[in-house]
Amino acid sequence: MDTKRLILFVVFSMSIFMLWDAWQREQNPLPATSQPAAQTPANSGIPTPSQVAPIAPSSPTVTPAVNPQLTKGERINVKTDLFDAEIDVNGGDLRRMVLIKHGSADDKKKPIVLLSDEAPHFYVAQTGLIGAGLPTHKEIFTAAAKEYVLSADAKTLEVRLAWQGANGVQVNKIYTFHRGSYLIDLSYEIKNASGQAMKADAYFQLLRDDTPPAGDSQFLPTYTGPAIYTEAQKFQKHAFGDIGKDAKTDTVVSKDGWVAILQHYFLTAYLPQGAGQREFYTKKLSDKLFAAGVIMPLGEIAPNADARLSVPLYVGPQEQETLKQLAPGLDLAIDYGWLTVVAVPIFWLLNLLHKWIGNWGWAIIVLTILIKGAFYPLSAASYRSMAKMKLLAPRLQKMKEQYGDDRQKMHQAMMEMYKTEKINPLGGCLPVVVQIPVFIALYWVLLYSVEMRHAPFALWIQDLTATDPYYILPIIMGLSMIVQTRLNPTPPDPIQAKVMMIMPVAFSIFFFWFPAGLVLYWVVNNILSIAQQWRINHVLGNAPKPVKR
Repeated sequence: MDTKRLILFVVFSMSIFMLWDAWQREQNPLPATSQPAAQTPANSGIPTPSQVAPIAPSSPTVTPAVNPQLTKGERINVKTDLFDAEIDVNGGDLRRMVLIKHGSADDKKKPIVLLSDEAPHFYVAQTGLIGAGLPTHKEIFTAAAKEYVLSADAKTLEVRLAWQGANGVQVNKIYTFHRGSYLIDLSYEIKNASGQAMKADAYFQLLRDDTPPAGDSQFLPTYTGPAIYTEAQKFQKHAFGDIGKDAKTDTVVSKDGWVAILQHYFLTAYLPQGAGQREFYTKKLSDKLFAAGVIMPLGEIAPNADARLSVPLYVGPQEQETLKQLAPGLDLAIDYGWLTVVAVPIFWLLNLLHKWIGNWGWAIIVLTILIKGAFYPLSAASYRSMAKMKLLAPRLQKMKEQYGDDRQKMHQAMMEMYKTEKINPLGGCLPVVVQIPVFIALYWVLLYSVEMRHAPFALWIQDLTATDPYYILPIIMGLSMIVQTRLNPTPPDPIQAKVMMIMPVAFSIFFFWFPAGLVLYWVVNNILSIAQQWRINHVLGNAPKPVKR
């Protein structure tokens, strides 16, 4: 029995250590390797459709033009209630996007810059048209103004860019921003005044280097890179390191789905609507630069006819309820790993509690109480077993003195006593076993849920996803573990007894680097466990004593 308890303790300690190690790397990521991220990339990639619609499933992969240059030109500033954006007249690219309601990783008082064509990251959204006499993202557009601001009484803001071709073709590229929404409608209006029928395709692509976002580490299990979703193939990640290795996986042909680039807490995604044919692709443009996009066929445009195509672009946080409503499978961008089956209901319940309470810290406390209540019968049985073990401690000590070094006879006598007194020697381990998956799942919820990013609790805890700045919660947790140890039966083995005494100190040190929300959960759980175990010890202490044999 004691050996099994020691093994369980070691397993639990290793789980804590792995979480601590991951959290430490999260807080202190390794420096990125030097790369020319501050410079404009030399290869931005104009995609070529495999085949003008309909696209054949066996079509060859998308290929970029040779050495296309992404240049910087005049900028159009756009300000809404959620965005501070910059659009370059070169191709009408979205070159800079600041999410004004989300703080940056290193300073939450400063808004995060998600899209940028300057150091330390290159990350832009660009589009273009494919066909003779049509503008790619390398052509220069014009706009009626240099600055657009969403007025206080307006629900939408339209930024209209124009291009006039030498052949008489007129193209308008239109960004429509919506109040209170991270979804941007991106549209093309084409008027064919060339006098000849023309075939056209539109491409919508995201360019990003492989530099990890601030506050992240390449060794952490947080994914940064492209993802493609279709009903047939479901959610598929296309890691930067895999792009370009297999042309078959770099191109996906479908009549539905979306393409995105994910990073910790945020994503950008093109979300084509309807069931029209489309071709998704990923492409390696240089050693550090990659593209992910979708080609949408416009078909043939007759002389003097008009054509229009609109594809929504999402640039914002990975808010679970919002993503579910935008497109099928978009909420899968939030990946809780192998404990998703536990983490998803935990977040759902946490989110529900937060709506009622209005504070994520108190929501964690109530969640802890509910989990403790759900497992009350199991933990009560375990604590009763431990309380009985404590009452039998004098008899165990006598057995130790009686049998000396004959561990086999002592073990047989102990098993006989447990059987007579109807005690499960492993009962005390059950509460720990139950808590391990919940504990780890809550860690992933805190790590991946943008809803709790920079969320304050009370007093000195101003960010539940960061460490306690004064280490007060870890110290309280260590003290609560000491109290629990006093309530438990002392192991007969002196070495195990010393290990159990050292455990609270060791765990407190581990928890110095854990998110405050996770430590808060453990502190509340320990306090409830202490109350429950004390009550059971008190009741059994007043009950008739076990018969001495």
